[in-house]
Amino acid sequence: MKYSTLLWIVIGTLGFTDASLAKSLPTTKAERVGMSAERLDRITQMTQQYVDEGRVAGVVTMVARNGKLVHFEAVGNKGTDDPRPLQKDDLFRIYSMTKPITATAAMQLYEQGKFHMNDPVHKFIPEFKDLTVLNERGEQMPVRNHMTMQQLLSHTTGLSYGFDPQNDPVDELYVEANLWEQEDLDAFTKTVSKLPLKFEPGSAWHYSIAVDVTGAVVERISGQSFEEYLKEQIFDPLGMDDTFFQVPADKKARFLPNHYWDSQNNKLLAMDTELLVRTGALLPGASEKSAMFNFDEVSLYSGGGGLVSTAMDYLKFAEMMRNGGELGGVRILGEKTVKYMAKNHLTASITASGTGESPVSILGERDLGAGFGLGFGVVADTVKTGVLGSNGEFSWGGAAGTVFWIDPVEEMVVVGMIQLMGSPWNLRSDLKVAVYQAITESYE
Repeated sequence: MKYSTLLWIVIGTLGFTDASLAKSLPTTKAERVGMSAERLDRITQMTQQYVDEGRVAGVVTMVARNGKLVHFEAVGNKGTDDPRPLQKDDLFRIYSMTKPITATAAMQLYEQGKFHMNDPVHKFIPEFKDLTVLNERGEQMPVRNHMTMQQLLSHTTGLSYGFDPQNDPVDELYVEANLWEQEDLDAFTKTVSKLPLKFEPGSAWHYSIAVDVTGAVVERISGQSFEEYLKEQIFDPLGMDDTFFQVPADKKARFLPNHYWDSQNNKLLAMDTELLVRTGALLPGASEKSAMFNFDEVSLYSGGGGLVSTAMDYLKFAEMMRNGGELGGVRILGEKTVKYMAKNHLTASITASGTGESPVSILGERDLGAGFGLGFGVVADTVKTGVLGSNGEFSWGGAAGTVFWIDPVEEMVVVGMIQLMGSPWNLRSDLKVAVYQAITESYE
C-alpha cells in the first residue's frame, strides 16, 4: 500500500474562505481516514491561543491523510501592524523549506542519468576542483578527497553558512566574502570556491550553503536558469502558481510582513528589512539588496532559502512526495527515488540533530534520534526526539518558523506557516502533538 498523507500547514492565519484553494486535494471527513474532527479542532484551539497570547501574528495549518484534506485553517492577523485577518492564500517567506524543492530538482536530473552520487562536484562546477580546507593551525591545505554530489545533498561537504563569524575563522571569511551580494549563481560559486572548507568532505554534518551550490549544479546540467528550471519542471506541473523567488507586482498585497520577538519588552514586533540586516538574524553580513532580503529584483536564485510560497502550494509539493513522486496524474519523481531521498544518508559517526531548520547546531554532539537524507531531515527514533511522531518521518523547516513533515507510516503530510524569525516557542512540537492525538486509527 502506498504511504498516504496527513498534510498540515501551520503559519499564517485565517480560515477556509475559498474552496478553490483546496482544488489540489479532495477533502473528506476526518472520521473516514481514521481521525477525529473534534480532536483536529485542537489544532485551531492551540494556534488561536498562540495568537491570543501575542506570541505570533497568525498561523495557517493544513492536515491531509491518505491524500485527503481533513484540516485547513488560518487564525490571527496578517501582522502586528496589520489587523486584517490572515488569509489562507497569503504569501510566506519559506526560507530553508526551499531546500527540499532544490533537492527534488537535482534528483530529477539524477534519474535522467546526468550524474552519479559519487561524482565530484567539480565535474559540474569546475571552480570547485582545487578546494582547500582549514587545518588546526589555521592554514589552508588542499582537500584530500573531492566533494561529491551525495555529500552536497546531505550537508557533509565542509561548506558553511557563516553563522558564527566571532568564533569561527571560516565563518568570518564567509561574512567577508559577501556571498549574498553576488549577481548570480555563477558569481556565487566562483566566490565560494575561494573559501576554505571547515572540514574534509564527508567527515561531518554541517548545515550550509551546499543547497545553493546544488542549485548551481542544476543550472549547469540543465542549461537553464535555476528559476526557469523549477518553474518548468516542478511548479507548473504541480500547479504551484504562488511559489517564486521574486514576488510578482500583482501579488505583493498578499506578501506578509516578517516578525521577531522582543525579549526585552516581551512582545512581538514587525521586523523590517533594515532591522533584519542590522541584527544579522538571517545572514550575517548581508544587506537590504541581498538574496533572501530583496524579493523585488532577484538575480541570485538561492536554492537554500530564496523561495516565497503559500501553504497550499507547499502542500501540493509535500503531498507529491508523500504519494511517491506523483500528484494528480503528474509524475515529478519515481517512487523509489523518493524513498531513497528519505533514508538516513549519514554514517554512524555523523549524526544530525533534530528536525526542521537548525542552522547553528553542531551535529553529532548527542544522539537526538534524527538523521539526514537528501534534502530532508529524517526521524530515526521518535523516543529520542522526545516528540510524538513516527520513525521514518522526513521534514524540514524555515528560519521564519515555517515547517512541514511527511509521515509514511501514518500516511500523512503536515505543513505549518508563520512569519517569526528565531521563534522562541515550541509551536512545531505543539503542532505535532495536536496532529497526532487526533488519529483514532493508527497504521503503525
